[in-house]
Amino acid sequence: MNIHEYQAKALLKSYGAPVAEGVAIFSAEEAEAAAKKLPGPLYVVKSQIHAGGRGKGKFKELSADAKGGVRLAFSIDEAKAHAKDMLGNTLVTAQTGPAGKQVNRLYIEDGADIDRELYLSLLVDRSVGQVAFVVSTEGGMDIEAVAHDTPEKIVNVAINPEAGVTAADLAKLTSALKLEGEAKADAEKLFPILYKAFVEKDMSLLEINPLIVMKNGRVRVLDAKVSFDGNALFRHDDIKALRDETEEDAKEIEASKWDLAYVALDGNIGCMVNGAGLAMATMDIIKLYGKEPANFCDVGGGAGKEKVAAAFKIITADPKVEGILVNIFGGIMKCDVIAEGVVAAVQEVGLKVPLVVRLEGTNVELGKKILNESGLAITAADDLDDAAKKIVAAING
Repeated sequence: MNIHEYQAKALLKSYGAPVAEGVAIFSAEEAEAAAKKLPGPLYVVKSQIHAGGRGKGKFKELSADAKGGVRLAFSIDEAKAHAKDMLGNTLVTAQTGPAGKQVNRLYIEDGADIDRELYLSLLVDRSVGQVAFVVSTEGGMDIEAVAHDTPEKIVNVAINPEAGVTAADLAKLTSALKLEGEAKADAEKLFPILYKAFVEKDMSLLEINPLIVMKNGRVRVLDAKVSFDGNALFRHDDIKALRDETEEDAKEIEASKWDLAYVALDGNIGCMVNGAGLAMATMDIIKLYGKEPANFCDVGGGAGKEKVAAAFKIITADPKVEGILVNIFGGIMKCDVIAEGVVAAVQEVGLKVPLVVRLEGTNVELGKKILNESGLAITAADDLDDAAKKIVAAING
């Protein structure tokens, strides 16, 4: 689960991290009062969407030379003008895709005199099974570009969970970031704070880009991107309360209600599969035959008829879907249950696109019998290769 920048900063501030004063607003009329609460005279007006690259983004509704989704304002009137310009419009960034995201919230923040911009993130390093700091002196930039062009400028420091952030860890981090004096002292206080927040709140990513050293020599968190492990949210009602469903795909929200592993993609073939590995193989073979999957949808090993029907309805609700491939290997999941769920869903919502079903495993013959006797326009497949060829051919034909 993702949260907005202003929410992430409030969370980090509660742990003691240094962040600027700021106010979240939801309408242009709130901009003046928000700005007046800040010291000024420099204000930063930031679009709040779940995507990076906001500063370089473009609004669909505004002229090509309009400023991006993060703007400086040198007066309260200018902050008001930016708010009016940005709220309700669609911001397109490198991470939103061409559709962009509508800006429904802004964060007006006190400006900062920046001397240096640094990069810092925490994530779970699967190679060592520990939480790791990833730091670079190249802050304010796309970290993927830094990793590609100058990988030597990125330093990883894994943290032993039994010891926590040690003095040796702090020495590595501050050295990698070339911090001295007050900035070094601030960082030595900040890094354990960030690690504690990451672990206690079950984060999967904490990214600060940039972490800045100001001209007065102090360190400040200038931006914050935080994602949480969805499997641990039952422990954090306070975090669940921060969820902004307007930033999420409606299909993914509906899928979460049924405990379905569903991720919307950009292709045109809907997939319903049981098992993550089989789902990945199904998507790969669709691409092999020249098409793109419209989703990742794993109904799991113990799904019932109603859950299967719900998954099918979610897939058919996607207007991009031009065909559907159901690929089931019945172990714990029985093929007849899948067949009953598919038939029930088709009878309820109708079938406007080609549907190919491949069943194998437990009760496979019963499952095929249910499909064959349903009277529905369902194409059976013998194996995964055959299924992929048939659904691609049905769309092309």
